[in-house]
Amino acid sequence: MTVSPLMQRALVIAVLVGTAAPVIGTYLVQRRLALLGDGIGHVALTGVAMGWLAGAAAGSANVEAWAVPGAVLASVAGALLIEYVRSRGTSSADVALALLFYGGIAGGVLLIGVAGGTSANLTGYLFGSISTVDGLDVWLTAGLAALILGAGLGLRPALFALCHDEEFARASGLPVRVLNILVAVTAALTVAISMRVVGVLLVSALMIVPVAVAQLLTVSFRRTMGLAMGLGGTVCVTGLSVTYFHSFSPGAVITMLSVGLYGLLAAIRPLIRTVQSRVQRGAAAEAQV
Repeated sequence: MTVSPLMQRALVIAVLVGTAAPVIGTYLVQRRLALLGDGIGHVALTGVAMGWLAGAAAGSANVEAWAVPGAVLASVAGALLIEYVRSRGTSSADVALALLFYGGIAGGVLLIGVAGGTSANLTGYLFGSISTVDGLDVWLTAGLAALILGAGLGLRPALFALCHDEEFARASGLPVRVLNILVAVTAALTVAISMRVVGVLLVSALMIVPVAVAQLLTVSFRRTMGLAMGLGGTVCVTGLSVTYFHSFSPGAVITMLSVGLYGLLAAIRPLIRTVQSRVQRGAAAEAQV
């Protein structure tokens, strides 16, 4: 069976996003900031509408091409604001973040109307619309994924120290403020590249659920990240393949595959532990003979 160029581009983006998103998700889980991606996703929606508005103002024939760059800028700005509020640790931080999240959705709907579009134009960004990607989207996703993987893997020791114990990282002489900003910015970039696959409403699931699944099987931070990357790429490709034959939402299928895998492993985990314990006892008994 011949795979169409559209499906080929979609598969490339699915692999890139599915592999890169859990890298940052691993750090967010370690810091107990699992919902950060969800918050940035709300802000990214305003960025999508701002991109449409800028494209319309510039007289572009393809205003949708401006959506992803707009989402990148808005996501980074939102992530920096969220990090600022978090670092201050004020009692009203949760209220400020809630206002930011809800304002992101409302701002996106209003601005898309100003740009001459309708709320229906946002549906693909809310739930994913990988079937509309073009060559420029592939290159943009590849570039952003390279930045995310470079930062997430290249600075893993420093970022692990930061996420595990911020005070220890500061005492060790690490640039804590810079690293905090780096985590926030890379999370924003992850949201921006993932929204075409799963949508801004489900982007946090792609960042977090593969990590949660990996934690059921491993205890090492490095192994958790590696397994989460493999799981993320697998569920994205599998979910996209399902939508190639059935007209389902890619984001919904990918998310349900991830959640279903977590539920299955959580259910059989006690059995796995029992088998592992018996194998270890057997090995120990043989070693004593």
